[in-house]
Amino acid sequence: MTPPLLHLKDQLTHLTLAPHLGASLVDWTLLGNGAPLLRPSAPDAVDNGLPGKLGGFPLIPWSNRIAQGGFDCPSGWLALDANSANDPFPIHGSAWQQPWQVTEHSEQEALLQLDSRTPFAYCASLRIRLDGGQLQIALHVTHLAEQAAWHGLGLHPYFPRTAGTRLQTRASEVWLCDSTKMPTERTDVPADWNFQQPRPLPDTLVDNGFGGWNGHCLIQQPDLGYELECRASGSDYFLLYCPVDLGFFCIEPVSHPVNAHHLPGRPGLRLLEQGQSVALGFSMQCRPL
Repeated sequence: MTPPLLHLKDQLTHLTLAPHLGASLVDWTLLGNGAPLLRPSAPDAVDNGLPGKLGGFPLIPWSNRIAQGGFDCPSGWLALDANSANDPFPIHGSAWQQPWQVTEHSEQEALLQLDSRTPFAYCASLRIRLDGGQLQIALHVTHLAEQAAWHGLGLHPYFPRTAGTRLQTRASEVWLCDSTKMPTERTDVPADWNFQQPRPLPDTLVDNGFGGWNGHCLIQQPDLGYELECRASGSDYFLLYCPVDLGFFCIEPVSHPVNAHHLPGRPGLRLLEQGQSVALGFSMQCRPL
């Protein structure tokens, strides 16, 4: 039997959560007309246990890909195996592939918790609240292992993409990637990826990390009748994923760039001793157009 889903509702929107599937966001929709605020989940994605086919999930204790089969910690090398059938690298951490426990649940708010031993011991909490058409997400992670380890956080929301979708956000730099999707060069943002003013998403594939972010973005969805104003805390970077002809895109608030464990200075990562914590927040305010 499939574990139960959680439902939250405020004056304007409805949210469905799947705690047993990595604390995934299943669907977030407008109450009035059912318009999707996150990408609609694929059919049978919940039954088949596929977080990557839902509306979004948390990234703990790292975001995106890590090269070289692991990374160095003060106590030595931490080996990691690939954890997705679709990628040769360990990707998106471990929290999205574990069941979370529900510790609080009311009409507008839920608190989920994960006690993980993979790839090291940590405790994560995810507080989600709806209020006046705003989805508020707060991630908090405490390192529990005796040996210190590098931590990073992020969120991986999937947004609908139509012909009218527009994005506005500001970044000062971007990482170019090789054929394995690993960063190779940090450079100024090219004109085609400059979203200082609202503009359509590129027609070609984008799967890159951006830095120098102030945590703010605006997603305009005129074909769906609304816009989302998003604000992140604890996140100086975002990942932009625009696949071609798939009807969705992702702008992911993250605390570090891709493969930061192997970049000079490990940008954005936090070395946590036992009992130390790190946090990330993200809010999405829906407004009609």
